[in-house]
Amino acid sequence: MVEEFIKEHSGEYKKKSLWQNLPRKTMYQTYYLIFDYLEKSGKIAQDREGHIAWIWNPELVKKYLNRPDLRAV
Repeated sequence: MVEEFIKEHSGEYKKKSLWQNLPRKTMYQTYYLIFDYLEKSGKIAQDREGHIAWIWNPELVKKYLNRPDLRAV
């Protein structure tokens, strides 16, 4: 639910306001764990002003993983 909401509203909310506008209420501690996971896994990022954006693009990752010139030796 949190992932989908961030995808749909990418760049609109800051961390706390994002939590307050989730379609279903979630305990802040649970939200914080989800948020931390998404940030550490590289799926979301924050800009200088603190707005949250969805940055994960699996199709682009597959494209670059399939390029032989980008493989580690």
